[in-house]
Amino acid sequence: MAARIETAPRLGRIPDEARLKHVDGFSQWDTDATRRNHGTIVQILVDGRKSNTVTVPTLVYLSREKRPEHHHHFKAGAMNALGFFEDNLWRVILNVDCDMYSNNSKSARDALCILLDEKEGKEIAFVQFPQCFENLTRNDLYGSMMRVGADVEFKGLDGNGGPLYIGTGCFHRRDVLCGRKYGEVVEEEEEESEDISEPEMIKALASCTYEENSQWGKEMGVKYGCPVEDVITGLVIHCRGWKSAYLNPQKKAFLGVAPTNLHQMLVQQRRWSEGDFQILLSEYSPVWYAQGKIGFGLILGYCCFCLWAPSSLPVLVYSVLTSLCFFKGIPLFPKVSSWWFIPFGYVTVAANGYSLGEFLWCGGTFHGWWNEQRMWLYRRTSSFLFGFTDTILKKLGVSESAFVITAKVAEEEAAERYEKEVIEFGVESPMFLLLGTLGMLHLFCLAAAVMRLVTCEEAGGDVQTMGMQFVITGLLVVINWPLYEGMLLRKDKGKMPRTVTVKAFVLAFSACTCIALS
Repeated sequence: MAARIETAPRLGRIPDEARLKHVDGFSQWDTDATRRNHGTIVQILVDGRKSNTVTVPTLVYLSREKRPEHHHHFKAGAMNALGFFEDNLWRVILNVDCDMYSNNSKSARDALCILLDEKEGKEIAFVQFPQCFENLTRNDLYGSMMRVGADVEFKGLDGNGGPLYIGTGCFHRRDVLCGRKYGEVVEEEEEESEDISEPEMIKALASCTYEENSQWGKEMGVKYGCPVEDVITGLVIHCRGWKSAYLNPQKKAFLGVAPTNLHQMLVQQRRWSEGDFQILLSEYSPVWYAQGKIGFGLILGYCCFCLWAPSSLPVLVYSVLTSLCFFKGIPLFPKVSSWWFIPFGYVTVAANGYSLGEFLWCGGTFHGWWNEQRMWLYRRTSSFLFGFTDTILKKLGVSESAFVITAKVAEEEAAERYEKEVIEFGVESPMFLLLGTLGMLHLFCLAAAVMRLVTCEEAGGDVQTMGMQFVITGLLVVINWPLYEGMLLRKDKGKMPRTVTVKAFVLAFSACTCIALS
């Protein structure tokens, strides 16, 4: 079966042998059909209404029409296509990403138990499971699991009105997605379901023009026009008075494929941060749209994610300014021997100690926590910064944001390096140029400062005055060690491209030269 599935996309069509063997299944596939240009395809696989069949739910395969001249809106458009049909066909919609599969057969039962609960089920709009992956390394090289978010933050949101809708692993009430407000009474008619075997009716509803000049994607269904249509849709649902529920069973409900190289992860995080920041600046901002509609705790929860992109600015300034002032010999913190140093030392130790303890409590390792800190820095100094810039430029009308699909396929050699927890660079990217420049800048500043301390007669005074800056710059160099390996030491295909390394070296050296001469 795997070979037959792989053959079809390679040929760009259904092989003649498979077409003849499964006449009913492939009869609606045109020979010239492509992923982005094909008609509506409907196939009733199991008709549970027939009396001569085993009592099982009706199973219908539906592939909506796609044409190059009509935007299909990706996942949002697919979910809205399901909402076009009558409520008596399906009441609950399960949404998962294309690379995810069910890992726990009880997940549907558990979600329905919450939605159908006699006491509190009527106020639950959707049940959200965490996004989990099957291909994580032992120490989660790229921090894809977001372990603390899944085990701590989302559980906190669950007590404040419910978690965000994250776009996968979620069971939705169909009528809520279609715009129903909490408290609205919907009369349920006891009628026989319509004959879903009428192909023309199905095809008309799933055509690419059906929702034109309608409220779908605006007031009804999943929202269009945002890179994170899931988050903004969940916010609107919460503001209609609904709550959501969070389930994180010991046996993960759904498993997917995490990015296996650094560029994939950064692109994914850039899209998420850009979309969240767009929500913050839009009419649906939780700062004003949600006021009086949801609790203050849930508003803060949404704002934490919407502020990902702006958080890049203080992190970038703090890290660069600390290193440059250390290079120039300008103290930013109190002397180590001063009583005023205690608050700074306490905050540093307490914050990192708490972060480590929380990560270990969630089942992580020390090495995994260290990887998480590295990815925390890389996201904020590249992905989030680019997401912030893109959003501002879009608001000014200078550029338009594009929806970038994250690739999940890796070459064999790259997959082996991933299993060995070796960071994969390998491609030229503006984000890699920025990370490389910042990494070399920290290295040059530390080297110059150490040389000054070694050659200066009053080195003891410098250590007292700039001890905190020495620690911070030193940690920035240590945490960037895999970056230096990729730029200077590695010879494999996953190393940093030479052009990026040269540009980063020139930019960092030029910056240090300008600071030294100023």
